[in-house]
Amino acid sequence: MSAARTASGSPARTAPVRYERRGPVAVVTMDRPEYRNAQNSAMTYALDRAFYRAAGEDEVKVVVLAGAGRHFSAGHDIGTPERDAHLPFDRTAGLWWDHSDKAGAESRFARESEVYLGMCRRWRELPKPVIASVQGACVAGGLMLAWVCDLIVAAEDAFFADPVVRMGIPGVEYFAHPWVMPPRIAKEFLYTGDRMDARRAYEVGMVNRVVPTAELAERTLALANRIAEMPRMGLALTKRAVNQAEDLQGLHTGMDSVFGLHHLAHAHNAETAPDSLGGMDIRSMKAAGA
Repeated sequence: MSAARTASGSPARTAPVRYERRGPVAVVTMDRPEYRNAQNSAMTYALDRAFYRAAGEDEVKVVVLAGAGRHFSAGHDIGTPERDAHLPFDRTAGLWWDHSDKAGAESRFARESEVYLGMCRRWRELPKPVIASVQGACVAGGLMLAWVCDLIVAAEDAFFADPVVRMGIPGVEYFAHPWVMPPRIAKEFLYTGDRMDARRAYEVGMVNRVVPTAELAERTLALANRIAEMPRMGLALTKRAVNQAEDLQGLHTGMDSVFGLHHLAHAHNAETAPDSLGGMDIRSMKAAGA
């Protein structure tokens, strides 16, 4: 069946996130496959609504986060026709003011505190297990989405990368790198910007399971259903216990410190380069292998 189209002949816009129940499992699917599920603000807030819904539905025991099409997520939207970074938002992750009528670092810091670092922290605390089901690209902002999940099931064709050092920026805003992989591996991952394949990600402990690509959805759902056999409160307390242990190891304060460095890099770029991203765009990032 062909996709629905508008009167102008272009594809009709659909919701950027789909939500469906499969027994005790809520499946949340990013649905911008034509842009490799690049995350604009519309998708971010749709994800937030979906996670909030899953948290509130008593029948839901486990959440699966997936991406439609060939790729999980190519990261933050830095240039699609639906990029909406300039628009105001209804803030839910923090108390920073509206960024859209501000300038310079004040605007960037307010927006990224909300839609990047703030949202990821909010989702990490969802009191139900969340499993990322990853195929194809899991790059930059895609990493952030996978890393806030409790478990990651990767297809054999999955690859992971954080190429933003090419922008002169020390990694993505949710800087979990030294906690999800050993520090020396994290440095190599960042210094080179190279892709890490699913098998290597499993070897360094970033991924729980690697499965045949054709079986990804089925195998992820099977794991989710197995976890759903546990009592809801027990799962919630266990998740909180492990998250607290990570925070005691410096995860939360470490991210705060790196977030400041991240914005120092943005400000430096704004003064010395064409823009706060160091002049990099979709084409240049793709050409560099991102």
